[in-house]
Amino acid sequence: MADPTPNKEDKAALQARYLDLVNSLATLIRNSQIHDPANEAVVKSLARALSLLNDSIHSTGELHVKLVGEFIFVNEERLRYLLDSMLNFDFLVREFKKREVGEITFNSPLTDSQLRDFVTAFIGSGFSENGFEMLRQQGALHRITVSRQKVAEEDALDRRQFVRRSYFNAVSYTKGVMGKVKSGEQINLRKAKRIVESLVDHLVAEPTLLLGMTAIKDYDEYTYFHSVNVSILSIALGQKLGLTKRSLEQIGVASFFHDIGKTEVPESLLNKPTSFTDKEWEIIKQHPTWGFLSLLRLKGFEETAMKSALASFQHHLNHDRSGYPQVLCNLDHDLISEIVTISDKYDAMTSSRVYARVPLSPDRALSMLMEQGGRQVNPVLVKVFVNLIGVYPQGSLVLLNTREMGLVFESNPNPQCLDRPRVLVVMDANGKRVSREAAPAVDLMEQDSSGGFRRTIVRSLDPNKYGISLADFLL
Repeated sequence: MADPTPNKEDKAALQARYLDLVNSLATLIRNSQIHDPANEAVVKSLARALSLLNDSIHSTGELHVKLVGEFIFVNEERLRYLLDSMLNFDFLVREFKKREVGEITFNSPLTDSQLRDFVTAFIGSGFSENGFEMLRQQGALHRITVSRQKVAEEDALDRRQFVRRSYFNAVSYTKGVMGKVKSGEQINLRKAKRIVESLVDHLVAEPTLLLGMTAIKDYDEYTYFHSVNVSILSIALGQKLGLTKRSLEQIGVASFFHDIGKTEVPESLLNKPTSFTDKEWEIIKQHPTWGFLSLLRLKGFEETAMKSALASFQHHLNHDRSGYPQVLCNLDHDLISEIVTISDKYDAMTSSRVYARVPLSPDRALSMLMEQGGRQVNPVLVKVFVNLIGVYPQGSLVLLNTREMGLVFESNPNPQCLDRPRVLVVMDANGKRVSREAAPAVDLMEQDSSGGFRRTIVRSLDPNKYGISLADFLL
């Protein structure tokens, strides 16, 4: 009797087929969101998805597409997607969660019109307060069934408080470590690893909440908040790249310690409100080397410490090696170092500091990072970072064409619609402030009866000018 267990070649072929199928479904939904049904891109993606769907249904009898955590399963096969399919999978995961859909079952082969009706219903349900029920009740879905996402019953306020507590615990830890290094005390990485593990777990479970915390900027304690923000942004970028949990933890620890060399810089110099002299600048430029040496002296030196030391040394080196410190050998850039460099630059540009009291708006900072691609930062990584953060990052205050003001709290997962995030309306069209409790959440992808967008961003605004607390609204 033949062994029913598929061999490696069979499993690889199955993975490839299901990857192609899920990619085609995501592409069809994305194209249908932004184009008319008669558009060539929609017609082609519909034909492709229909062919792959029906081929799989003919082979297996029915087809199950299930979301479990952050992973997609097809007929109980967990898909291990590659970098080139990452954006489509990330999009589909968000769309499932938005509608509280846990599983879609295609019970039998579909016709062209049936698949088209399903996609129309799926997109429409995204604008409903109860997207799952709206999708389930669609009469067009007689060959398709949907199941609700299974989620733990947790109080939303408790989750927010837990995320906030973890964030400030990380800030407190960073402050303590800096103090120990200054006083010459020995430190180890065990507590740092535990804190980073917590941040990684939060980013998987509550990415919007934790990334929102990076919009909190504390002028007096910049160094400590900056280290934690860089850690969160770096972990999120690593997660977007599909790195393993162990790699994410190494990225988080390296980010925590990337500026540890600044403990060797005199306080008077770090807090100087005017421009540095040439002599003072030479001192500042030594902090990556001092950080490298400090981390090499860690007790129980191992791989994570080595990667942290390298990130500390390289985070100002620049992609084209035009930064500092100067290196004579052909030193390859470490992936973690390049990730930390991007996060470090972004958070620094969007924060108030002693010598830069007016920070850049998040969207302007992203534009500058894109301009630096290929020179100061890795051009591929910075594009992934922009997709992660969005054209209008969380915490951005924006003016809408309705004369309302909105605070961005979630980016659009569709890379073709990054300028249409979800926002909280914090000021109405008459200029009246809206309380935290009453602020409505609106999706800028929402359309009116004529097919036009109900709201569009006109420009970004400075939240400090309007006295709006980002932390209060986001958390």
